Amino acid sequence: MWKIFRRIGDGKNKICSNTHALLLYAQFHFALLILAGRYRRKANGGTMAPVPASVARQAELLKQDGNSYFKKERLGAAIDAYTEAITLCPNVAVYWTNRALCYRKRNEWNKVEEDCKRALQLDSHSVKAHYMLGLALLEWQDFAGGIKELEKALELGRGANPASYMVEEIWQILAKAKYMEWEDSSSKRASRLQKLKEACERSLIHYYAIEDSQVENISEEIANGHLQQLGHLEEVFNKAAQADQPTEVPDFLCCKITLDIFRDPVITPSGITYERAVLLDHLQKVVGKFDPVTREPLDPHQLAPNLAIKEAVQAFLDEHGWAYKMS
Repeated sequence: MWKIFRRIGDGKNKICSNTHALLLYAQFHFALLILAGRYRRKANGGTMAPVPASVARQAELLKQDGNSYFKKERLGAAIDAYTEAITLCPNVAVYWTNRALCYRKRNEWNKVEEDCKRALQLDSHSVKAHYMLGLALLEWQDFAGGIKELEKALELGRGANPASYMVEEIWQILAKAKYMEWEDSSSKRASRLQKLKEACERSLIHYYAIEDSQVENISEEIANGHLQQLGHLEEVFNKAAQADQPTEVPDFLCCKITLDIFRDPVITPSGITYERAVLLDHLQKVVGKFDPVTREPLDPHQLAPNLAIKEAVQAFLDEHGWAYKMS
């Protein structure tokens, strides 16, 4: 393979022309692809085998090229660079997620889904892969699948860096998806309730008509009884619809700083619960090494997850999906 670099002249140290140099680079790159292919799979098992260090370095350089192209919004060039990196080292998850990010920018959701699934086969803890796969599934109106992936991304993201911008971004998308799922279910429930209510009213009125036909003179008491029963029926259906009517989130489920419903609540030694990311941001400030309410000294290592509040919040959200829009 290295012979291609020895074509530098006829002994007189001639300088290669630009065309010749490009040809040499192409030959070298092709040789790398062949070399990578030879090491890609073991002959006996078909499993991934380590690639030579030179090939891995070339793949990493291609990834860096892709990153540079991506920052310049040259998505086609970035995709080509990541694709070449994948060809050299197909067992590196970040190459797949980087290419998926390009496809996301271009709204090519089928390719986003494919690349993210491949990345997760290589690294099941990839926050970006779970996140973008969730986005792709939501594009297909697969709320259950999309929400599952977003929840996994949020769980992994909180474990790695609770205060990162990506955790906030994932939460916002997840909350929107949960609200859309609730809105869809709520609309269907309301339609079913209305149809059932109308059917019950028709049946009662029909029953009253048959009953009244057997009586010569209908008393005012009987007529009022019919109206009262119809009123009770109205109350029953109104009560059934109340769960889908937005109200206010109870104060004990809301952070004292943001006043929003808790996402990742933590409790301090003073017994006060806060939103983790907001409290960590406060504690990172030069003059913020204290509990925002009690003003007592406080360090991040003293925070503990408030699992009771977290479970209460989840139970409330499961019952009142409209609250996701308010968070």
